[in-house]
Amino acid sequence: MRRASVAQHMSGESEEQQHGDHVSKLAVKQETHSPSRVPAGAKVFGVEPDLCAIVLVYFVQGALGLARLATSFFLKDELHLDPAQLSLLTGASSIPWLVKPLWGFLSDSVPIAGYRRRSYLVLAGLTGTGGWLALAAPGVVTQSSTALMALLATSLATAVSDVVVDSLVVERSRDAPASTAGSLQSVCWGASSAGAVCTALWSGSLVQTYGVHPVFLATSAFPLLIAAVAPLVRDSPPASDGTVQASWASIRAQMDRLVAAGRQRAVWAPSLFLFLWQAAPSPDSALFYFTTTELHFTPEFLGKARLAGALASLVGVGLYNYGGLKSVSVRRIFTWSALLGSSLGMSQLILVTGLNRQWGISDQVFALCDTVVLTALGQVAFMPTLVLAARMCPPGVEATLFAALMSVFNAAGVTAGALGAALTWAFGVTSDNFDNLPALIVVCNLLSLASLPFLYLLDGAPGLSRPEADDDMHATGMELKKVHDSGGEDEQLEKGL
Repeated sequence: MRRASVAQHMSGESEEQQHGDHVSKLAVKQETHSPSRVPAGAKVFGVEPDLCAIVLVYFVQGALGLARLATSFFLKDELHLDPAQLSLLTGASSIPWLVKPLWGFLSDSVPIAGYRRRSYLVLAGLTGTGGWLALAAPGVVTQSSTALMALLATSLATAVSDVVVDSLVVERSRDAPASTAGSLQSVCWGASSAGAVCTALWSGSLVQTYGVHPVFLATSAFPLLIAAVAPLVRDSPPASDGTVQASWASIRAQMDRLVAAGRQRAVWAPSLFLFLWQAAPSPDSALFYFTTTELHFTPEFLGKARLAGALASLVGVGLYNYGGLKSVSVRRIFTWSALLGSSLGMSQLILVTGLNRQWGISDQVFALCDTVVLTALGQVAFMPTLVLAARMCPPGVEATLFAALMSVFNAAGVTAGALGAALTWAFGVTSDNFDNLPALIVVCNLLSLASLPFLYLLDGAPGLSRPEADDDMHATGMELKKVHDSGGEDEQLEKGL
């Protein structure tokens, strides 16, 4: 389900993320061929240190949402961007997420200081801290161009660290049973959501009390945690005789394996479907301007709405993990999520027309309810895709191929932002003109159903659906779309709030 909630729209978007970007996996199964695994017995309080590091990285990725509201208000109030410009700039800042395969390829094949994973985590942490410090310093970022550079640095840091921990988890969970893999996905996604919960409420009140720059300064500490836990990762360089020729041979072998995997229908067809599913335009930026300008939602309230969304995301994880949905056909989940998401997305019309006030429901209460319902639904819809992506990855190219699959989400998110910006401009919606906002909302929600005819692309996707359930779904021929927000940045499940 791609249609985000009203409260999510209100805060704009910062990373492709994110969200999705924040895509997580955790494993209980160790693999004997993995150079990154922790040796048996290497535990602290019964837990493997590198698993602690992985979970902490996902937690930090969620906690980086502390700056999401600050970023939106900074671009709106200090740089004076209009809704379409804000959408385009945040989309452009997600470029590092579009080339995640590059970071995965480098991590798989090119060790730094003798390590394939640790060194990249350290560099990512330092880069992210530098980007947030630039935004924190008054007078340093004063134009959209310098803002883009700073946001690119923060996005690059998150994308690289995401690729590295994704590869570590895929190495562990690739051969796990589908039901176990689903549970493991939930643990790490839950860690990311927990990080979002811990910072969501403060993200608004801090902006309202201290302004955006102190919030950027506080956020700069989180990437340092990634660098700090890097030594906990059990790591070693790729096998080679140490010569340049051997290194290039390893790179060529990696590329051959990646190309071979990409030619398989079980890889490219689901990837195409996921792109179509995620690429629907959205009125995110326009709704953020409307709710802050016309409805006068304060940063503190937006922080509360973010908290509600983060908690709803955890509820969605629980519903998928413990509600019996792991055994339900992915087609069925996708179908009903798409239909419900598009239908409920029309509720935004009630808010922008003020109909809720005629019913005696305040704007704030209505927005919070919208957030909770749609975010939980979107999370339930998103969980099966994490399992699908992890199980597509063959040995030896875990980071590269999984990063490529996740880049599909991110590229689709950027496409959605660009299409949303184009529609916002076409409908004449600006920072002070919202006459055509209802029409924009209707068009975006209807377009969210455009990928339904392409459900057949999921045929043959590995290990996600029960044949009998798929047969049932052939009769309906429908499918799903996902929420944000991460994004990640980006953005996906974490769009806006």
